[in-house]
Amino acid sequence: MEWRGRLPTNPAKVAPKVRSLKILDKEIVGCVACKRLVNWREEVAITKRRAYQDQKYWGKPITGFGPADAKLLIVGLAPGAHGANRTGRIFTGDSSGDWLYRALYRNGLATIETSTSRNDGQELIDTRIACAIRCAPPGNKPLPIEAVTCQPWLVREFELLFPKVRAFLALGSIAWKATLDVLGELDEQMPRKRPKFGHGANFKFRGSDGNIRLVIGSYHPSQQNTFTGKLTRSQLDSVVKKAGRFAHAGKPL
Repeated sequence: MEWRGRLPTNPAKVAPKVRSLKILDKEIVGCVACKRLVNWREEVAITKRRAYQDQKYWGKPITGFGPADAKLLIVGLAPGAHGANRTGRIFTGDSSGDWLYRALYRNGLATIETSTSRNDGQELIDTRIACAIRCAPPGNKPLPIEAVTCQPWLVREFELLFPKVRAFLALGSIAWKATLDVLGELDEQMPRKRPKFGHGANFKFRGSDGNIRLVIGSYHPSQQNTFTGKLTRSQLDSVVKKAGRFAHAGKPL
């Protein structure tokens, strides 16, 4: 479903241009643009899940994670209510993160194979992870208007990562759409026929700086996909390996 209305807020006011990812992250954490998401993320942080009653939840928007000179950018959907919304770091503290970081570690893109908290010592290698929606949505389902409202943050992150980034890995159809939308907004030359999402779907494009870049898709490592066998560890490893290999050497798939 695509939102075809007008942006409810001036994008420049939602996500002002900044000079560094460090400043951008501070701006993201202070965002209150979507009332429904603000109310939900804060409610979850107060009520908590029984297993985490003794923990203090983050309960704020989630920033990207990884170095500013990353060559690979992974785009996810949104923070998990009791994962990143609890720990304060993307894909951290839930089963989706367990799957992703294990795949990154096996492919030389993370220093350890787990991600449990912001202080666990995890570091990404030439890789950064961001998300299309910065706040945990009810039922893991953001409204189309919320996706559009949040998109300027991803635009700013893409801007700051160019020209180092060489490959984009989109986890799920919403992340795929967000990645293509942002690249189009940045006037990058996309294929005339919009590429369809699918696990392993990919295309290359020549950036405005002349460099060839890769966009590749993967099913999201959510429990809905991993428990049912729609996404296997070997499938996730395969796309992570391809994205990482291209990001580092521009090698063909």
